[in-house]
Amino acid sequence: MFKFNLFNLVSKDIGIDLGTANTLVTIEGKGIVLNEPSVIAINKNTGAILSTGFEAKDMLGRTPENIKAVKPLQDGVIADFTATQLMLKDILSRVCRKYNITKPRVVVGVPFGITEVEERAVQESVLQAGAREVYLIEEPMAAAIGANIDVAEPSGNIIVDIGGGTTEVAVISLGGIVVSYSIKTAGDELDEDIVNYVKRELNLAIGMTTAEEIKKNIGCAKPLMTDMSMEVRGRDYATGLPKTVTLYSSQILNAMNASIMKIVDLVKLTLEKTPPELSSDIMEKGIILSGGGALIQNLDKLLMDYTGMPVYIAEEPLNCVVRGAGKTLADIDKLKNVFVNSRRHR
Repeated sequence: MFKFNLFNLVSKDIGIDLGTANTLVTIEGKGIVLNEPSVIAINKNTGAILSTGFEAKDMLGRTPENIKAVKPLQDGVIADFTATQLMLKDILSRVCRKYNITKPRVVVGVPFGITEVEERAVQESVLQAGAREVYLIEEPMAAAIGANIDVAEPSGNIIVDIGGGTTEVAVISLGGIVVSYSIKTAGDELDEDIVNYVKRELNLAIGMTTAEEIKKNIGCAKPLMTDMSMEVRGRDYATGLPKTVTLYSSQILNAMNASIMKIVDLVKLTLEKTPPELSSDIMEKGIILSGGGALIQNLDKLLMDYTGMPVYIAEEPLNCVVRGAGKTLADIDKLKNVFVNSRRHR
């Protein structure tokens, strides 16, 4: 485990998990101080921010012409640079004002394999939002640190981080990522699978927010002992009128199965490409699941079936990336090699 200097606990530095679905912020010594959807509502006429987070998410699909409610990150990358800048600026200014922070150092979790253009976009957004220095850490590395894996030891560990926009699988040893693969099949795509299934099989229109609730409540990767059910309201495509139906976990399993198998295949591919010296370590320690997708019922059991390895869900899997970003702040000089921009610009 990393040893952290207790004197650093008064630090006002900030860790951010800039996720496709949610943005989380941690302050060293205070823990997670913000966790809200990565959504912003903007007045199109004036460019002013109307709201961010939960309030903005409630506006998705419900706005008049003069208001734009958007998710500025898609598939783990910045899709709308201006909206991302405004959202980050609003979040950071709120956190800094509340906790009396000026010009903080900021660590941001970013997808593995981020391009230099995307890297600069994230850095510029955070700097313009008021940061003094910006460090970028790849999400699988941050998730591993946040899951209490000792990433510095000369031993193999594998982490599967299933976020909103991307699923990233990484083998980590000696403070570096040895093998990593990423696909844009993750939480958002599973929600789309549910929307499409309900449309195709039940002729009912539901929104992505409803699909997400269905996934969280009755979604599963393998059949459950008891088929769970949930009442869902939507619009009947035939009549155009509101309609309520009952959905079952077995239906949602069918809806998500193809995408979940892509995640399983990605894990298998990563294991196949892992050097033999590290494979034995991984076989002994097992696979760690992090991110919101780790909470899908029976996903751990499905992965065990296909890999023959033990699979563990990290403690508070949704918070692993932001927790890891925060931990690096406590020992930033020793851990500089884990930062993307530090390695790239030596």
